[in-house]
Amino acid sequence: MIEPSAGSLLIADPFLKDPHFMRSVVFLCEHRDEGTFGFVLNKRLDITLGQIVPDLAGCKLPVFYGGPVQNDTLHFLHCYPDEVAGSIEVAENVYWGGDFDAVSEMIKNGTLDIAKVRFYLGYSGWGVGQLQSEMDTHSWLTVKARKKIVFHTDHERIWKDALREMGGDYEQLVNYPIDPQLN
Repeated sequence: MIEPSAGSLLIADPFLKDPHFMRSVVFLCEHRDEGTFGFVLNKRLDITLGQIVPDLAGCKLPVFYGGPVQNDTLHFLHCYPDEVAGSIEVAENVYWGGDFDAVSEMIKNGTLDIAKVRFYLGYSGWGVGQLQSEMDTHSWLTVKARKKIVFHTDHERIWKDALREMGGDYEQLVNYPIDPQLN
């Protein structure tokens, strides 16, 4: 495991009961003294981009739950640094934000590869010392983010696949029941 940092993943411990983060994987975009910011990668919402962005009516791209903070804000991760001005490289070939109008144009003209972009409503945030407190109680496992997990083609497998990539004893965690008392 590594220390949390921009470009790392937080993988929820199998016994974490917080409904916002149970069995989730969070991609961290910022980790500073004043707090931490990222997006839940594996919770797809039952809405499309066209339903929340009037200019893109009819667009069927999925939208994911980024976290419990500011659920009225839209964010995105992508692999288009040259086409999307103002984006920030957070991990190797994974960029956060930038000019949404450029992304919108790519959608409209059909040049956007849906395997290279993800949209999120809201975000996950931790104040000063909050994430460290959760780390101290072993709520999260941390690893360096890889593009194949961030843009995984099956959001329902992200948590298990992230654990499997850690190898060793971590691979066994994918088989733990959500509530061991019910086992």
